[in-house]
Amino acid sequence: MRNLLEFLAKYNHWFLFVILEVISLTLLFRFNSYQGSVFFSSANAVTGKVYEWDAAVKTFFNLTKINQQLNTRNLYLEQTVRKLSEQIKSNTGDSTRLQRAQMEILKDYKLIPAKVITNSIDKRDNFITLDKGSADGVRKDMGVACGNGVVGVVYMVSEHYSVVIPVLNSKSNISVTIKKRGYYGYLHWTGGAAELAYVDDIPRHAHFRLGDLVETSGYSSIFPPGIIVGQILHVYNSHDGLSYRIQVRLTTDFGNIRDVCIIDNSAMEERINLLRSAEDSLKIKQN
Repeated sequence: MRNLLEFLAKYNHWFLFVILEVISLTLLFRFNSYQGSVFFSSANAVTGKVYEWDAAVKTFFNLTKINQQLNTRNLYLEQTVRKLSEQIKSNTGDSTRLQRAQMEILKDYKLIPAKVITNSIDKRDNFITLDKGSADGVRKDMGVACGNGVVGVVYMVSEHYSVVIPVLNSKSNISVTIKKRGYYGYLHWTGGAAELAYVDDIPRHAHFRLGDLVETSGYSSIFPPGIIVGQILHVYNSHDGLSYRIQVRLTTDFGNIRDVCIIDNSAMEERINLLRSAEDSLKIKQN
């Protein structure tokens, strides 16, 4: 204790200098808007870089598992494409028809690849940070998906980073449909297990089975139709008894998500905006 007191007494002027510097910098950045904004921007840039380095380290140590998943999925996709090509060729004699159909579907969509640098699954309102921003063409309200299915919607965008509201967020509200059944509803997450979500407002007269796939409906300017969401696990009555609520096992593994694609669906957005303009024009004429 005596040595500590002697040390503090010997270098007390240095401690006083550091304390005064901290106080002056705090006053400078807190009560001067320009300096405060510069500090905030710099801090965000530094934080973003730190998160990016942290994500890079985690990705490196998960490469083995990710490669195994990619190899398995590639094998499945190769088998599926081969079977479909053989079936189309046997029915029509044209093995390139499927390829042309796929190109026709995807021609209006630009995909922006991005990496996840922060992610959470244990909160009521989870968020995902991506390493792409406005400089890369990312805008608010763009859809985000991965190889296994839907991820979420872009919520905030800076120059080099963007924040996504994933399915695992109480604010998430995605229009979906039961594949090949034609019934529509809205996907919600109510907390708890990261692999389970719910679809509300399925009509009582709907016919479907456990195990049916759920996919995006394409009824908004965010997601094109047909992106996989999950598989029906259970069916419940809604609170008012007028519709069904179905429990869905999500195909996206949010606890191990690393690479995603941001969907630039400009063509569909233009179509939706044109339709809204037409509806507004009719309302004005009626008034």
